[in-house]
Amino acid sequence: MIMKQEKEKKLLRIFIGEAEKYKSRPLYEAIVYAAKKAGLAGATVSRGLMSFGANSRIHTMKILSLSHDLPMIIEIVDETEKISPFLEVLDKMFEKCGAGGMITMEKIEVIRYREKH
Repeated sequence: MIMKQEKEKKLLRIFIGEAEKYKSRPLYEAIVYAAKKAGLAGATVSRGLMSFGANSRIHTMKILSLSHDLPMIIEIVDETEKISPFLEVLDKMFEKCGAGGMITMEKIEVIRYREKH
Protein backbone atom coordinates (compact mmCIF):
# COMPACT_ATOMS: atom_id res chain seq x y z
CA MET A 1 0.00 0.00 0.00
CA ILE A 2 1.49 3.36 -1.02
CA MET A 3 0.20 6.74 0.08
CA LYS A 4 0.18 9.55 -2.48
CA GLN A 5 3.38 11.55 -2.72
CA GLU A 6 2.17 14.67 -0.92
CA LYS A 7 3.81 14.70 2.48
CA GLU A 8 0.96 16.20 4.51
CA LYS A 9 -1.25 13.52 6.07
CA LYS A 10 -3.55 13.09 9.07
CA LEU A 11 -2.81 11.24 12.28
CA LEU A 12 -5.86 9.72 13.91
CA ARG A 13 -5.24 8.84 17.56
CA ILE A 14 -7.77 6.78 19.48
CA PHE A 15 -7.59 6.44 23.27
CA ILE A 16 -9.59 3.60 24.82
CA GLY A 17 -9.40 1.17 27.72
CA GLU A 18 -7.92 -2.28 27.25
CA ALA A 19 -11.10 -3.89 28.62
CA GLU A 20 -13.39 -2.35 25.94
CA LYS A 21 -14.96 -5.07 23.77
CA TYR A 22 -16.55 -5.07 20.33
CA LYS A 23 -18.40 -8.23 19.28
CA SER A 24 -16.56 -10.26 21.97
CA ARG A 25 -13.06 -9.21 20.86
CA PRO A 26 -10.88 -6.36 22.14
CA LEU A 27 -12.01 -3.04 20.68
CA TYR A 28 -8.44 -2.05 19.79
CA GLU A 29 -8.11 -5.24 17.72
CA ALA A 30 -11.45 -4.63 15.98
CA ILE A 31 -10.35 -1.07 15.13
CA VAL A 32 -7.09 -2.26 13.54
CA TYR A 33 -8.92 -4.84 11.42
CA ALA A 34 -11.53 -2.25 10.41
CA ALA A 35 -8.72 0.16 9.40
CA LYS A 36 -7.12 -2.56 7.28
CA LYS A 37 -10.49 -3.38 5.67
CA ALA A 38 -10.96 0.36 4.92
CA GLY A 39 -7.65 0.34 3.04
CA LEU A 40 -5.85 2.71 5.41
CA ALA A 41 -2.06 2.88 5.19
CA GLY A 42 -1.36 1.42 8.63
CA ALA A 43 -2.27 1.26 12.30
CA THR A 44 -0.27 0.79 15.50
CA VAL A 45 -1.56 -0.11 18.96
CA SER A 46 0.34 0.85 22.12
CA ARG A 47 -0.43 0.09 25.74
CA GLY A 48 -0.05 2.96 28.16
CA LEU A 49 1.54 2.68 31.60
CA MET A 50 -0.78 5.10 33.34
CA SER A 51 -3.75 7.30 32.51
CA PHE A 52 -6.94 8.98 33.59
CA GLY A 53 -9.78 10.27 31.49
CA ALA A 54 -13.32 11.62 31.65
CA ASN A 55 -14.18 9.71 34.84
CA SER A 56 -10.92 10.83 36.56
CA ARG A 57 -10.16 7.24 37.62
CA ILE A 58 -6.43 6.40 37.54
CA HIS A 59 -5.41 3.36 35.49
CA THR A 60 -1.90 2.12 36.25
CA MET A 61 0.45 -0.85 35.98
CA LYS A 62 1.72 -0.43 39.56
CA ILE A 63 1.54 -3.78 41.31
CA LEU A 64 -0.43 -2.52 44.34
CA SER A 65 -3.18 -1.02 42.20
CA LEU A 66 -2.94 -3.13 39.06
CA SER A 67 -5.63 -2.07 36.64
CA HIS A 68 -7.42 -4.51 34.37
CA ASP A 69 -8.25 -1.64 32.04
CA LEU A 70 -4.92 -0.12 30.98
CA PRO A 71 -4.93 2.65 28.39
CA MET A 72 -4.65 1.63 24.74
CA ILE A 73 -3.67 4.07 22.01
CA ILE A 74 -4.35 3.28 18.35
CA GLU A 75 -2.58 5.51 15.83
CA ILE A 76 -3.57 5.55 12.17
CA VAL A 77 -1.92 7.68 9.48
CA ASP A 78 -3.32 8.34 6.02
CA GLU A 79 -4.81 10.99 3.76
CA THR A 80 -7.74 13.08 4.96
CA GLU A 81 -9.91 11.63 2.18
CA LYS A 82 -9.43 8.13 3.62
CA ILE A 83 -9.44 9.00 7.33
CA SER A 84 -12.65 11.07 7.26
CA PRO A 85 -14.98 8.22 6.18
CA PHE A 86 -13.29 5.96 8.73
CA LEU A 87 -14.45 8.30 11.50
CA GLU A 88 -18.02 7.18 10.72
CA VAL A 89 -16.95 3.53 11.09
CA LEU A 90 -15.38 4.34 14.46
CA ASP A 91 -18.47 6.20 15.60
CA LYS A 92 -20.67 3.18 14.83
CA MET A 93 -18.25 0.83 16.60
CA PHE A 94 -18.15 3.04 19.71
CA GLU A 95 -21.96 3.36 19.75
CA LYS A 96 -22.50 -0.37 19.33
CA CYS A 97 -20.24 -1.34 22.23
CA GLY A 98 -20.86 1.71 24.44
CA ALA A 99 -17.14 2.46 24.64
CA GLY A 100 -15.73 5.53 26.29
CA GLY A 101 -12.52 7.17 25.18
CA MET A 102 -11.22 10.00 23.04
CA ILE A 103 -10.38 10.41 19.37
CA THR A 104 -8.05 13.14 18.11
CA MET A 105 -6.82 14.07 14.65
CA GLU A 106 -3.92 16.25 13.66
CA LYS A 107 -2.06 17.31 10.58
CA ILE A 108 1.33 15.64 10.18
CA GLU A 109 4.13 15.44 7.64
CA VAL A 110 5.22 11.95 6.58
CA ILE A 111 9.00 11.84 6.13
CA ARG A 112 9.34 8.22 5.05
CA TYR A 113 6.87 5.41 4.28
CA ARG A 114 7.78 2.21 2.48
CA GLU A 115 7.90 -1.55 2.90
CA LYS A 116 10.85 -3.36 4.43
CA HIS A 117 13.07 -5.04 1.82
